[in-house]
Amino acid sequence: MKFMVVWKITPGHYKAAVERFLKTGAPPPAGGKTLDRWHVPGSAQGWHLIEASGPEELAEHAFEWGDVITLEIHPVVEDAAAGAAAQKVLGK
Repeated sequence: MKFMVVWKITPGHYKAAVERFLKTGAPPPAGGKTLDRWHVPGSAQGWHLIEASGPEELAEHAFEWGDVITLEIHPVVEDAAAGAAAQKVLGK
């Protein structure tokens, strides 16, 4: 299952968050795999696409970073899967 993690550094924690990122590389949670990651240049936000077996793995990730960033975690599917679901429901 794929999850899009939207992250934003909380006010007052920019330096600590960047230092931790540089030190650790911000790996995915145990059992998860980073598919890609994006940063908005000059800002304190970005996205981390993670493949994991379930949301429990992402809960650990949220606790690891929760003191310096806020996280929104969204399960996501590719266009083909979304299209197939729409076609099944709408019959077109």
